[in-house]
Amino acid sequence: MMDENLLPQETSDNDRIILVNIEEQMKTAYIDYSMSVIVGRALPDVRDGFKPVHRRVLFAMNELGNHSNKPYKKSARIVGEVMGKYHPHGDSAIYDTLVRMAQEWSLRYTLIDGQGNFGNQDGDDAAAMRYTEARLEKVAESMLLDIEKETVDFQPNFDDSLEEPTVLPTRIPNLLVNGSSGIAVGMATNMLPHNLGEVVDGCVAYIENKEITAEELTQYVKAPDFPTGGIIFGMEGVKQGFLTGRGRVVLRGKCTVETKDSGREQIIITDVPYQVNRDALTDRIGQLVTEKIVEGIAHVNNESNMREGTRVVVTLKRDAVAQVVINQLFKYTELQTSYGINNVAIVRGRPRILHLRDLISEFVEFRMEVVIRRAKYELRKARERAHILQGYLIALDHLDEVIALIRNSSTPDIAKDALVTAGWGIDEIQAKAILELRLQRLTGMERDKIKAEYDELMALINRLEELLGNEALRYDLIKTELLEVKEKFGDKRKTEIQYMADEMRIEDLIEEENVVITISHLGYIKRTSATEYRQQRRGGRGAVGSKTRQEDYVEHLFVASTHDNMMFFTEKGRCYWLKVYEIPEGEKQGKGRAIQNLIQIPTDDKVRTIINVKNLADKEFVNSHYIILCTKKGIIKKTLLEEFSRPRANGVNAINIVEGDQLLEARMTDGNNDILMAIKSGRAIRFPEDKVRTTGRGAIGVTGIEVDDENDEVIGMICVSKETAKTVLVVSEKGYGKRTPVDEYRITNRGGKGVKTISITEKTGHLVGIVDVEEKEDLIITCKSGITLRTAINSIKEAGRATQGVKLIKLDETDEIAAISKIEEEEVVAATEENGENGVSENGEAASGEIENGGAEENSNPAETEESTD
Repeated sequence: MMDENLLPQETSDNDRIILVNIEEQMKTAYIDYSMSVIVGRALPDVRDGFKPVHRRVLFAMNELGNHSNKPYKKSARIVGEVMGKYHPHGDSAIYDTLVRMAQEWSLRYTLIDGQGNFGNQDGDDAAAMRYTEARLEKVAESMLLDIEKETVDFQPNFDDSLEEPTVLPTRIPNLLVNGSSGIAVGMATNMLPHNLGEVVDGCVAYIENKEITAEELTQYVKAPDFPTGGIIFGMEGVKQGFLTGRGRVVLRGKCTVETKDSGREQIIITDVPYQVNRDALTDRIGQLVTEKIVEGIAHVNNESNMREGTRVVVTLKRDAVAQVVINQLFKYTELQTSYGINNVAIVRGRPRILHLRDLISEFVEFRMEVVIRRAKYELRKARERAHILQGYLIALDHLDEVIALIRNSSTPDIAKDALVTAGWGIDEIQAKAILELRLQRLTGMERDKIKAEYDELMALINRLEELLGNEALRYDLIKTELLEVKEKFGDKRKTEIQYMADEMRIEDLIEEENVVITISHLGYIKRTSATEYRQQRRGGRGAVGSKTRQEDYVEHLFVASTHDNMMFFTEKGRCYWLKVYEIPEGEKQGKGRAIQNLIQIPTDDKVRTIINVKNLADKEFVNSHYIILCTKKGIIKKTLLEEFSRPRANGVNAINIVEGDQLLEARMTDGNNDILMAIKSGRAIRFPEDKVRTTGRGAIGVTGIEVDDENDEVIGMICVSKETAKTVLVVSEKGYGKRTPVDEYRITNRGGKGVKTISITEKTGHLVGIVDVEEKEDLIITCKSGITLRTAINSIKEAGRATQGVKLIKLDETDEIAAISKIEEEEVVAATEENGENGVSENGEAASGEIENGGAEENSNPAETEESTD
């Protein structure tokens, strides 16, 4: 019979078995593994830009005292230190990391100073670690600065025997400066290097304006900057990388063409793209020649060396065209290479795609954390030291009693207790320090040193407390430290930028400056630097502003920036567009160029008025501003600026003009202005802008002012703010003018006759111009003879509406004023050359192109200067 004990029995082991779903278990295990690789191996930290292995190498070298001012240490010693204490992986992986950080063609700013054979750009490996030596570069030391001041968190190493930093307290934005690449599980990163000076400028710009956008930051961080130089070909992919974190950079090598004594041409490649092997490139060119893919190459050789750098020589056949061969090399070899931008980094323990602003803001905020932690550490240490020094000073004040007390104590503990209970305010920490005090510190000179040190510490404590309590001070400190880094380590760009034809912005090549635009009566246009128009006193004869034909004269004078958009409105109610820099530049006395050669204006039409707009693509601006148009017959019209925001080569209709009428003025407003219209006979009307309803471009408009006489007509229109401090300046054709406060023109409904604005007599002539002015502005008067005068607005007397004003300019009997324009004082620099203030040279002769200033007095006839009734 079988023993029952031999039968299988259920054991309690089954109670320890947990049934799990294998699918869920595999998923969880794989996620844990992938996150370990992502966070702990393959992706850099956004704060210091390092993966764990780079961080551990630099920290271990710092702990070894392997600094830039100390002797080199064997690479094997460094690798052993890193592997044994912090990085329990293969020694070859650690050494490869060390080698790469020492190669000037791998990192934009090398972190390790290597001695020995660290490989080359032709693909040769570094010598074994037992042969090479290394130490930290000064750049790397700035990344480890203040690490002992509790600026970053530490964590246990792999066996819990030591601690290592979780991040380095770097002062350098290393992730942007040196870039990073790595392949994790399910994701990868490829961040390109940039110029340190540009990145620091970007960080400073962010500190000064936290609302700055990624696009605005591209003004500072222009493009990647590779350690091997080269030429970035096209910026669209770079811009996408900056704005979204993903993009593409096309990089070309640098080539020059030289001619040998024999007459043959050679293509000299002086820069190859980043991470391109020069020997492999040379072999590839030879292979293309052998396979007859590239014709015209006789010989190719890699003549590069460590002293002179890259030099790959491509000798051409006699009949070969060098540029054709270069283009073929770009197409078929790695002389042109593309790099994907994939800005993935660890941000607070999670992988994230980052654009330029993210990268800069994360670094700056990390620096803020470092500065706060450093200040708290230094404050604590300063307070501890000040506390001890305070104890020293107390002991020195009671020196005899302290010595007697110590001598009478049998043990140190008794002496310490006696000091604490002596009633001098000494605590245990101070008592212990007093007992450890050397006798030499009891001398009078040493007491002065202790007092001076105590005072310095108290000043330091005050500064640190102020720093911790003031965020603005901390940002200023971060900015100062960044600028110090730039000053110490910054250098020029190595990689050039070359725009492609379809993305070239001509504005980037044109200096932005204010210019004076003049248009003559016969339609000649030019732009002139505003500095050529210098100031004269009121009553002067003026200077020749433009050489015109006898029957021509300057009719429009306008001040704008070279980057502005000019909108031209013609007599027939059409609108045309032109960039200011597209207007030909001419001398002040030059005639200019026919405007029909620049914009497609019919021969029977001519420009009447001009408006400059900074940016027609700004949707918010164009939908909140209006164009006010007025005609000679008194018609007024209001249209949204958005309807003029899409330029067309052949122009668009701005207003429908009835027979016998023509467009006179166009003004841009924000919708909250009052409109003033003036007519030749000397009347003006003021009414609110909202009395004119908004209509489309094709509308006719409504009556603005009543024009009775067939010989009368509107001569001008201005738009003034309802709370303006400006005055209304009117000028007659014989050179008389005056300023009148806007409030003297009462607000009425549109369509009325208006009120008198200037007293018209045979002496003054008809009204020719009306402008709204401020005292800081200047007036430029243009005559039909081509003479121009610039005079300060504040030199023109204020007078009532019904007066004729004062004489502004002396005119010949046959001359008349053609146009007036205003300009701000700072827009044109008054000339400070050898000519005097009145345009007269030291010898008393009139300066070239100018007539002596007569300095006319204000008109003294009471009938002409005192206000009369309407």
